[in-house]
Formats: sequence, C-alpha cells, structure tokens
Amino acid sequence: MKNEFVLAFNEVLEEKGLPKETILEALGHALVSAYRKSLNVSSAQEVKAVIDLDKGEFGILAEKEVVESVENDLTEVELEVARKYDPNANLGDLVMVDSTPEDFGRVAAQNARQVIQEKFRQAEYAAQIQYYEKQLGEIISGIVQATNSQGMTIGLELNAEGTMPRKEMIPFERFRIHDRVRALVAEIKETGRGPQIILSRTHRDFLRRLLENEVPEIFHGVVEIRSISREPGHRAKVAVSTSQQGIDPVGACVGQRGVRIQAIVRELHDEKIDVIEWNSDPTVFIAKAISPARVNGVYLKESVDGSRNALVVVPEDQLSLAIGRDGQNARLAAKLTGWRIDIKSLPESISDWLFALQNKDEYKELAKEEKEAVAQAEDIMARKADGRVINPEEYDFLAKLNDRLERFASRKHQAEFEKQAQARNAVLATIPPAAFEMDLSGIGLPLNIADALNEAGFDTAGKLILASKMNPDALKAIEGVDQKVLDRIAEFNEVLPELIPEVAEEIPAEEPAAEQIESAPSEGAAAAQAEGGAMPEVAESAQSEPAADGQPAGDVSFDQMFAIKPDAFEATGEASEDEEEEVTDENGKPTGKKTKKKKINKFRELEYDPERDLVVSKKKHKRGDAGWNEWEE
Repeated sequence: MKNEFVLAFNEVLEEKGLPKETILEALGHALVSAYRKSLNVSSAQEVKAVIDLDKGEFGILAEKEVVESVENDLTEVELEVARKYDPNANLGDLVMVDSTPEDFGRVAAQNARQVIQEKFRQAEYAAQIQYYEKQLGEIISGIVQATNSQGMTIGLELNAEGTMPRKEMIPFERFRIHDRVRALVAEIKETGRGPQIILSRTHRDFLRRLLENEVPEIFHGVVEIRSISREPGHRAKVAVSTSQQGIDPVGACVGQRGVRIQAIVRELHDEKIDVIEWNSDPTVFIAKAISPARVNGVYLKESVDGSRNALVVVPEDQLSLAIGRDGQNARLAAKLTGWRIDIKSLPESISDWLFALQNKDEYKELAKEEKEAVAQAEDIMARKADGRVINPEEYDFLAKLNDRLERFASRKHQAEFEKQAQARNAVLATIPPAAFEMDLSGIGLPLNIADALNEAGFDTAGKLILASKMNPDALKAIEGVDQKVLDRIAEFNEVLPELIPEVAEEIPAEEPAAEQIESAPSEGAAAAQAEGGAMPEVAESAQSEPAADGQPAGDVSFDQMFAIKPDAFEATGEASEDEEEEVTDENGKPTGKKTKKKKINKFRELEYDPERDLVVSKKKHKRGDAGWNEWEE
C-alpha cells in the first residue's frame, strides 16, 4: 500500500512541477491530518510524519506516555517498546514511537491526495503571484480563452488566467478564441481563487514597452522617452530625447522607411503615432507638440496658483490641423507638455489685439508706439473682411506685429506674476506650516460648505487661509461661501498661532521648573530663616545674582532642583500672612510656646510674550524702600 502512496505522490509531482520541498511539507501535513481523522486522535497529542522517498516508505510517529500496562494504545506505550525508540526512557516519560496503522496506506493515499492537491493549489497561487508581480508593468502574451461583453479571459504561463476588461481594450479591436494577444500587466489582485491579473492594451506604458522592444536605442538608454500622451486606437504623441551627439532620436524611433514605427502601429490597430523631439524650452516643445501644424508663435503665462497656460498662434489654414478632429491634437499636445493650450488663428489674434488697443487703457502707450503698424493692420483686416486677397507679405507683416504685441503682453504678465509671487510668499510667511496639514473641521464651518470647499481643492486650513487673503473672489464663487464665511476664516487665522505654537528658539528643559521654584520657596527655607539659620543654597540661587554657570538669575540647576523638598512646589497665597508655629526644645519635645512665622508669598502673573511667541510667568518683588517694582520675568 505504501507503493500506492508513492505512486500518487510522483504523479502529482510530475503534474504540478512544483519544488520538492514544498511537496514534502504539504505531504507531511496531509499524513498527519489523515492519521488524526482516521483514528480520532486528539489535537493536543504531538504527531509527526516520517517520509523516505528513496525507499518508498512512510510512517507516523506519535507521542505516548510510558506505562507498565497499556490501557489506551493511542496515548500509552510499554517501557520495553519505548526503549526501542529511546534507550533512556523511564516510566512516566513521553516518547515518540511508531504508530502507523496496518491499513493506513490506502486511506492515507486517498485523503492525502486531496489535502496535497489543496496545498499544491495554494503553492501554485503563491508562485503565480510571485512571478507576475515581477512582470508588473511589462508586456506578456497569452491565448484568448473566452470573450464576452465585459472583456476577455486570457490564458497565461504557470496555468494562470488574465482578465482584460473592455475599457482596457483598444476600441474596435476584436479577438477570437485561440488568438494570441500581447498586453501590459497593469494590476495584480489576490483573491481566494488565486491571483487576478488585469491586463491592458490602452495604457500608455504599453506603448512605452513596445517602443523599447522595437527600438534598440531606447532599450539601451541612448534615446529616452520623456513623455507619452495617447488616445487608444486613434492617435498618440511621444516625446523623445538623447544625450549623445550625432543621434537623431526621432529617426531612431521611426526607423528606416518607417519600419520600426509601422510595426508598433500594426500592433496598436493602426493607431497613428507622432514622434517629436523633446526640448527643455517650453515654447519650442509646445510648438513641436502641435505638429503636424505649423506655428507662428507660442506665448506662456504662469499663475501663482500653479496653473500654466500657453497661447499658440497658427496660420489660418493650419487652425483645423492644429486643433485636430474633435480637438484631439490639442488635447494630446496639452497632455504631452503639461501646459493648458489655447489655439488661435493669426487673423483672430490680430482682431483681438486691435480691439484691445482701442478699448483698454492698459494698452494706450503701446497703441501710440505701434500707431502706424496698427493702422496698416486695420487696413489689411478690412480688406480681408471684404473678401479681398491678402498676399504673403501682408500675412508676414501681421505675424510680426502679433509677435511684438504678444511679447509685450508676456513681459507685462511676467512682471505681474513676480509681484503676485512676492505677495504670496509674504502671506505664506504669516501662516504656520502645520496649518497645511490641518483639515477644515477645526474652523467651525457648516458641513455643506466644508464639503464644497474640499471638492474645490481647499482641503486644508492653510490652503483656505491663503486663498482668503490672496483671492477671496475665487472662494465666493463656491456655492455657500459668502462674507460671513470669509470673516470666520479670518477669525480662525487670528487664533491659529495659539492652536499651533511655534517656538522660535529652544527653551532649556529646566526653565519651567525654575519658574515654579522661584514663585514658591520651600517651607524648610522659611523655617531656617525664622530660626536665624542660613538659607539653603537653592534659595540663594533664586535671588537676582547671576549663577556661576552663566545662567540668568532665577534659573536652577538640576543638582539644586533635586535638593529641594517636595513642599517647595506648593502653591502660595495671594498675600503675606502670619502663621503660628509651636516651639520645641533640644530633644524635640513641645514647650507649649508658640512663635509667629512669616509666610513668604510672591505675586505671579501669566503673560503672553509676542516676540518669543510664549506664555511666560512673571512675579513682583519688593526691594528695600523702593516699593513694589514693575512686573518682571
């Protein structure tokens, strides 16, 4: 029967192809489980499985108590038998002995096979997860097993299954069962049935990996992919650059006669791909990103809120090409560059400028400087409105005029931007950095208004305070935000330093304790003074003389602090008063006489110091005949 078990083991071993150590561990658990189940052995009893694959033998060792007479052979063993396994065994000892039942082989083989298969299944899942976690973000291939309206099921290596949802499939792309498909491993989820591997053919990294596979220069790092924007199945833009002279990054990606890029286009279901050269200058980069359209000029505008806008002026005949079908080319260019792009034709831009020069006061000086050019531009635009032909020289004149006007506007905007940036930095200096980590709950705003502010991007107290000071109109545009809300934000800003104290300099750790000691001298010190004795050393340190270590008056060292009696920390009254104290003799016995002892009291006050942003303790002293002096620290 043992051979039957070994045959079953070898069968599973060949079928699953898993590590031998994993199988042996699972086999041991299976044998122990089958033994306990078949003989109803308690879980408290130690049971081990012994496996010898070379000899094709196995057995069960169970822990049993050594007794003179066996009453329960499941838990007890005679001394003579126990010493075969442990020569030093004595009565009452626990010994591991062979407990393999005679008919255990067939039953064990059946039960163990089920348990082993479950263990193998778990090990298989673990191996799949480990393998495909390394493949995350990489391209793999598989065979289509099933398709439906929700997506596809794809068979992968290691008997794994991948899922490609419909949204991760290229539009209008169709696959049949048994077709081989390539896809990117986008996500891995662990489930009770094993790993769920999400595949994608629409992810932009899918295009990145295809380029790495087809272009050796990218794979070896000679050419670098800077950014990718993609609308799967329609169009994609790729920005590339190189750090080595003499290499054309665009030509390397396209290949001779376009052979490299065409292979990728076929893989992506005839998706058009524009490869452009990346440039560190945003104006040049944006102009190339608008390709295949020609560009007259690119003009940038940045805001203190982080927004970046670019105006692109193109010839009239290039406007539709620059925008693209349904704005596709403009969208891809914006995603590629990271700038918000507005596109105007040259005549449209000139018309807007002619109106601005005539009606806006901020451009009066510019209108005087460009008086002749403006008059000529008005004549050209009038003839164009009448449908008359405009020659290339006139278009060139309009382009140069528009460029001068837009550059003037850009310089003016840059000066305003720098001014706003300085103002913003000044406001930021007044807001504690910790406020940008606080949520809006502490401000006390109504829940609906707080939710509206969160949705608008003002998710921290710091952002909200900054916006209320820099651009309150933007907040008022949010539903529910009115002047009362702004006033509440201003009130919260005033008390914010108290909620978030910021200490400019580090305070010594012993200073608070020193303040307490100054305000409350010990009763022991007072008693010593009443008896004519010397004041303790700690009392002297509390006077106005400077300390030996350079500490200011009133500071107490750690050695002095630990020499103070506990009663030194008792609170004092608000005024001095006499207390009676019983007099004792040399032996400490009461004499029946009483003497009056002066209780030393000092006035204290807590005051906020705005220069140090601290609450300090101050006291009032009476010095000689000068009377009560001012409050001092």
